[in-house]
Amino acid sequence: MKLNRSTDMALRIAMLTAASPARTTVDELATQLALPRSHVAKVVQRLQRLGVLVTIRGRSGGVAFAEHAGELTVGHVVRAFEGDGEVVNCEQPACPLVAGCRLRGELRRAQAAFLAVLDGVRLGDLADGAAGPLLLALGAPPVRP
Repeated sequence: MKLNRSTDMALRIAMLTAASPARTTVDELATQLALPRSHVAKVVQRLQRLGVLVTIRGRSGGVAFAEHAGELTVGHVVRAFEGDGEVVNCEQPACPLVAGCRLRGELRRAQAAFLAVLDGVRLGDLADGAAGPLLLALGAPPVRP
């Protein structure tokens, strides 16, 4: 299964903000993750509605990882961004094999297993250990000897 670009961006933004103790801005997120600012802004809005991020308007505003977002799972975010659709659409165009096809059921089972694994991964866990400092170093100027 391949995640769409928005889902990928959402997970990266969640990881980066989870690792950061300070607020950041959409511009900073876009720079650090090398992503288009307009897309980052849209994804941040969706993550805010999901309760992953909090946003503060104004001059000293910014974006921060929500207080209890660390308990949300990667599966929760993936479902919110990917939807509940099946891996393949057997109706459009109509598949002549649908009446006797066993593949559709196996693909559903595989998708459920994929999401079940992601349901076992909390967003807070993604920034733990060595991942946190690595995430915070993204977009920083290289250290010169």
